[in-house]
Amino acid sequence: MVQNTPYGRDRTADLKDQATDQFERMADKATDQFNKVADQVEGVAGRVAEQGREMGEKVQVVADNFKGAVNKSVKDQPMATLAMAAALGFVLGALWKS
Repeated sequence: MVQNTPYGRDRTADLKDQATDQFERMADKATDQFNKVADQVEGVAGRVAEQGREMGEKVQVVADNFKGAVNKSVKDQPMATLAMAAALGFVLGALWKS
């Protein structure tokens, strides 16, 4: 049997309204937390992307320097360069095999 409150609404409707309000507050809090986490993840991803781009640029500079050094070595001392390449190939082959 439904009991009416002095205000004309039954107790079930009041409990339903309270539960709905509580659920809405919890949903709002969850949405706020999700947005905060999403903002933090976006910031971290931006920083990682920036660092990756900087590292790529630095690797490119090193590769260019290495290429220049190898070209100069081949031009100035071709036999020594060939010997170094053979030694490096031997070491890499030995490491690969083991």
